[in-house]
Amino acid sequence: MTSKKGVINEEKLYSNELAEHMDVLTYLPKTFSPLYTYHVIIAQDGNDYFRLGRIARQAEALMNDGSMERCIIVGIPYNSVSERRNTYHPEGTKFNAYKRFLAKELIPFIDEKFSTYQVGTGRTLIGDSLGATVSLMTALDYPNIFGNIIMQSPYVDQHVLQAIKDTESLHLLSIYHQIGTKETEVHTSDKQVLDFVKPNQELKQLLENKNGIYYFESFDGDHKWTYWQPLITHALKKMLSMSP
Repeated sequence: MTSKKGVINEEKLYSNELAEHMDVLTYLPKTFSPLYTYHVIIAQDGNDYFRLGRIARQAEALMNDGSMERCIIVGIPYNSVSERRNTYHPEGTKFNAYKRFLAKELIPFIDEKFSTYQVGTGRTLIGDSLGATVSLMTALDYPNIFGNIIMQSPYVDQHVLQAIKDTESLHLLSIYHQIGTKETEVHTSDKQVLDFVKPNQELKQLLENKNGIYYFESFDGDHKWTYWQPLITHALKKMLSMSP
Protein backbone atom coordinates (compact mmCIF):
# COMPACT_ATOMS: atom_id res chain seq x y z
CA MET A 1 0.00 0.00 0.00
CA THR A 2 1.36 3.45 -0.86
CA SER A 3 0.54 6.88 0.50
CA LYS A 4 0.91 10.20 -1.26
CA LYS A 5 4.39 10.72 0.17
CA GLY A 6 5.78 7.43 1.41
CA VAL A 7 5.24 3.68 1.55
CA ILE A 8 3.27 1.51 3.94
CA ASN A 9 4.67 -2.00 4.25
CA GLU A 10 2.28 -4.73 5.40
CA GLU A 11 3.64 -7.64 7.43
CA LYS A 12 2.43 -10.26 9.87
CA LEU A 13 3.99 -10.84 13.27
CA TYR A 14 3.12 -13.92 15.28
CA SER A 15 2.33 -13.02 18.88
CA ASN A 16 2.92 -15.63 21.54
CA GLU A 17 1.16 -13.38 24.02
CA LEU A 18 -2.03 -13.29 21.92
CA ALA A 19 -1.55 -16.68 20.23
CA GLU A 20 -2.31 -15.22 16.80
CA HIS A 21 -0.74 -13.47 13.84
CA MET A 22 -0.96 -9.69 14.10
CA ASP A 23 -1.00 -7.37 11.09
CA VAL A 24 1.69 -4.71 11.25
CA LEU A 25 1.54 -1.68 8.93
CA THR A 26 4.77 0.33 8.84
CA TYR A 27 4.89 3.74 7.20
CA LEU A 28 8.29 4.82 5.92
CA PRO A 29 8.47 8.49 4.93
CA LYS A 30 9.47 9.56 1.45
CA THR A 31 12.97 10.50 2.64
CA PHE A 32 13.50 7.27 4.59
CA SER A 33 17.09 6.09 4.79
CA PRO A 34 18.67 3.36 6.94
CA LEU A 35 21.40 5.90 7.66
CA TYR A 36 19.01 7.92 9.83
CA THR A 37 17.61 7.09 13.27
CA TYR A 38 13.86 7.38 13.70
CA HIS A 39 11.31 8.11 16.37
CA VAL A 40 8.62 5.40 16.37
CA ILE A 41 4.91 6.23 16.51
CA ILE A 42 2.64 3.26 17.22
CA ALA A 43 -1.03 3.74 16.32
CA GLN A 44 -3.81 1.59 17.67
CA ASP A 45 -6.68 1.30 15.15
CA GLY A 46 -3.92 1.30 12.55
CA ASN A 47 -6.06 1.27 9.42
CA ASP A 48 -8.25 4.06 10.78
CA TYR A 49 -5.27 6.28 11.55
CA PHE A 50 -3.84 5.83 8.07
CA ARG A 51 -7.11 6.10 6.14
CA LEU A 52 -9.42 8.26 8.24
CA GLY A 53 -6.83 10.14 10.26
CA ARG A 54 -4.37 10.60 7.37
CA ILE A 55 -1.61 10.49 9.95
CA ALA A 56 1.09 9.73 7.38
CA ARG A 57 0.27 12.78 5.29
CA GLN A 58 0.21 15.01 8.35
CA ALA A 59 3.51 13.64 9.65
CA GLU A 60 5.13 14.08 6.21
CA ALA A 61 4.10 17.73 6.09
CA LEU A 62 5.57 18.36 9.53
CA MET A 63 8.81 16.56 8.73
CA ASN A 64 9.14 18.37 5.41
CA ASP A 65 8.95 21.81 7.00
CA GLY A 66 11.20 20.89 9.91
CA SER A 67 8.48 21.07 12.55
CA MET A 68 8.85 17.47 13.67
CA GLU A 69 11.65 14.97 14.08
CA ARG A 70 12.05 12.04 11.68
CA CYS A 71 9.66 9.21 12.42
CA ILE A 72 8.23 5.96 11.18
CA ILE A 73 4.61 5.10 11.96
CA VAL A 74 3.53 1.60 12.90
CA GLY A 75 -0.20 0.87 12.73
CA ILE A 76 -1.82 -2.15 14.37
CA PRO A 77 -5.28 -2.80 12.85
CA TYR A 78 -8.12 -4.59 14.62
CA ASN A 79 -9.93 -7.57 13.10
CA SER A 80 -13.47 -6.77 14.24
CA VAL A 81 -15.37 -4.44 16.55
CA SER A 82 -15.81 -7.18 19.14
CA GLU A 83 -12.12 -8.12 19.01
CA ARG A 84 -11.20 -4.46 19.34
CA ARG A 85 -13.16 -4.25 22.57
CA ASN A 86 -11.64 -7.48 23.90
CA THR A 87 -8.18 -6.10 23.16
CA TYR A 88 -8.47 -2.41 24.10
CA HIS A 89 -11.00 -2.32 26.96
CA PRO A 90 -9.58 -2.57 30.52
CA GLU A 91 -12.00 -5.45 31.18
CA GLY A 92 -11.35 -7.11 27.83
CA THR A 93 -10.19 -10.71 27.72
CA LYS A 94 -7.06 -9.82 25.70
CA PHE A 95 -6.27 -6.46 27.29
CA ASN A 96 -3.27 -7.50 29.36
CA ALA A 97 -1.91 -9.79 26.65
CA TYR A 98 -2.11 -6.97 24.11
CA LYS A 99 -0.14 -4.63 26.35
CA ARG A 100 2.53 -7.29 26.67
CA PHE A 101 2.48 -7.79 22.89
CA LEU A 102 3.21 -4.12 22.33
CA ALA A 103 6.07 -3.97 24.81
CA LYS A 104 7.65 -7.40 24.56
CA GLU A 105 7.04 -8.45 20.95
CA LEU A 106 6.27 -5.48 18.72
CA ILE A 107 9.05 -3.22 19.99
CA PRO A 108 11.84 -5.81 19.57
CA PHE A 109 10.45 -6.54 16.09
CA ILE A 110 10.62 -2.85 15.12
CA ASP A 111 13.99 -2.19 16.73
CA GLU A 112 15.55 -5.12 14.90
CA LYS A 113 14.31 -3.92 11.50
CA PHE A 114 15.00 -0.19 11.79
CA SER A 115 17.43 2.25 13.33
CA THR A 116 15.36 3.64 16.20
CA TYR A 117 15.89 5.52 19.45
CA GLN A 118 15.64 2.59 21.81
CA VAL A 119 14.43 4.58 24.80
CA GLY A 120 10.99 5.60 26.03
CA THR A 121 11.33 9.18 24.81
CA GLY A 122 11.90 7.82 21.31
CA ARG A 123 8.49 6.14 21.13
CA THR A 124 4.94 7.51 21.01
CA LEU A 125 1.68 5.61 21.43
CA ILE A 126 -1.38 7.18 19.79
CA GLY A 127 -5.00 6.07 19.85
CA ASP A 128 -8.61 7.23 19.76
CA SER A 129 -11.36 6.20 22.21
CA LEU A 130 -10.51 2.69 23.50
CA GLY A 131 -7.29 2.84 21.47
CA ALA A 132 -6.30 5.85 23.56
CA THR A 133 -7.17 3.95 26.72
CA VAL A 134 -4.94 0.99 25.96
CA SER A 135 -2.15 3.35 24.89
CA LEU A 136 -2.21 5.12 28.24
CA MET A 137 -2.49 1.92 30.26
CA THR A 138 0.38 0.32 28.32
CA ALA A 139 2.64 3.29 28.98
CA LEU A 140 1.79 3.15 32.69
CA ASP A 141 2.89 -0.50 32.71
CA TYR A 142 6.01 0.11 30.61
CA PRO A 143 7.09 3.74 31.10
CA ASN A 144 10.70 3.03 30.16
CA ILE A 145 9.59 1.63 26.80
CA PHE A 146 6.82 4.11 25.88
CA GLY A 147 7.52 7.67 26.98
CA ASN A 148 4.93 9.60 24.96
CA ILE A 149 1.14 9.14 24.69
CA ILE A 150 -1.35 10.95 22.47
CA MET A 151 -4.91 10.27 23.61
CA GLN A 152 -7.78 11.35 21.37
CA SER A 153 -11.07 11.18 23.29
CA PRO A 154 -10.08 8.26 25.53
CA TYR A 155 -12.60 5.97 27.17
CA VAL A 156 -12.09 6.56 30.90
CA ASP A 157 -13.47 4.35 33.66
CA GLN A 158 -12.52 3.53 37.25
CA HIS A 159 -9.76 1.19 36.05
CA VAL A 160 -8.07 4.09 34.29
CA LEU A 161 -8.56 6.59 37.10
CA GLN A 162 -7.28 4.15 39.70
CA ALA A 163 -4.24 3.33 37.58
CA ILE A 164 -3.33 7.03 37.46
CA LYS A 165 -3.81 7.35 41.22
CA ASP A 166 -1.61 4.32 41.87
CA THR A 167 1.22 4.98 39.43
CA GLU A 168 4.59 6.33 40.45
CA SER A 169 5.85 6.56 36.88
CA LEU A 170 4.12 9.64 35.45
CA HIS A 171 7.31 11.69 35.77
CA LEU A 172 8.69 9.49 32.98
CA LEU A 173 5.80 10.24 30.60
CA SER A 174 4.68 13.04 28.30
CA ILE A 175 0.92 12.97 27.66
CA TYR A 176 -1.20 14.85 25.12
CA HIS A 177 -4.91 14.59 25.92
CA GLN A 178 -7.80 15.69 23.68
CA ILE A 179 -11.54 15.60 24.36
CA GLY A 180 -14.54 17.19 22.64
CA THR A 181 -17.00 19.41 24.48
CA LYS A 182 -19.93 17.60 22.83
CA GLU A 183 -18.91 14.04 23.75
CA THR A 184 -21.72 13.73 26.28
CA GLU A 185 -23.71 10.98 24.52
CA VAL A 186 -21.24 8.61 22.90
CA HIS A 187 -22.65 5.37 21.47
CA THR A 188 -20.21 2.59 22.36
CA SER A 189 -19.64 -0.78 20.70
CA ASP A 190 -21.47 -2.58 23.54
CA LYS A 191 -24.61 -0.50 22.83
CA GLN A 192 -24.27 1.90 25.74
CA VAL A 193 -24.61 5.68 25.59
CA LEU A 194 -21.92 7.25 27.75
CA ASP A 195 -20.80 10.70 28.80
CA PHE A 196 -17.09 10.92 27.92
CA VAL A 197 -16.68 14.52 29.08
CA LYS A 198 -17.07 14.08 32.83
CA PRO A 199 -14.64 11.14 33.26
CA ASN A 200 -12.13 12.86 30.98
CA GLN A 201 -12.32 15.94 33.16
CA GLU A 202 -11.61 13.71 36.17
CA LEU A 203 -8.64 12.24 34.32
CA LYS A 204 -7.43 15.74 33.48
CA GLN A 205 -7.51 16.79 37.13
CA LEU A 206 -5.57 13.71 38.20
CA LEU A 207 -2.93 14.18 35.50
CA GLU A 208 -2.52 17.87 36.28
CA ASN A 209 -1.85 16.99 39.92
CA LYS A 210 0.84 14.46 39.03
CA ASN A 211 4.50 15.20 38.32
CA GLY A 212 4.51 14.61 34.57
CA ILE A 213 4.54 16.52 31.29
CA TYR A 214 0.89 16.97 30.37
CA TYR A 215 -0.91 18.88 27.62
CA PHE A 216 -4.69 19.16 27.39
CA GLU A 217 -6.72 20.24 24.39
CA SER A 218 -10.47 20.69 24.28
CA PHE A 219 -12.22 20.90 20.91
CA ASP A 220 -15.70 21.90 19.82
CA GLY A 221 -16.97 18.55 18.56
CA ASP A 222 -18.00 15.02 19.39
CA HIS A 223 -16.67 11.47 19.12
CA LYS A 224 -15.83 11.35 15.40
CA TRP A 225 -12.88 11.24 13.03
CA THR A 226 -14.18 14.48 11.55
CA TYR A 227 -12.72 16.19 14.62
CA TRP A 228 -9.83 13.88 15.46
CA GLN A 229 -8.19 14.01 12.03
CA PRO A 230 -7.18 17.71 11.95
CA LEU A 231 -6.04 17.57 15.58
CA ILE A 232 -3.35 14.98 14.83
CA THR A 233 -1.07 17.67 13.41
CA HIS A 234 -1.36 19.72 16.63
CA ALA A 235 -0.45 16.74 18.77
CA LEU A 236 2.45 15.51 16.64
CA LYS A 237 3.96 18.98 16.40
CA LYS A 238 3.79 19.42 20.17
CA MET A 239 5.07 15.97 21.11
CA LEU A 240 7.75 15.55 18.43
CA SER A 241 8.78 19.14 17.90
CA MET A 242 12.25 19.87 16.54
CA SER A 243 12.48 23.07 18.60
CA PRO A 244 14.31 23.01 21.93
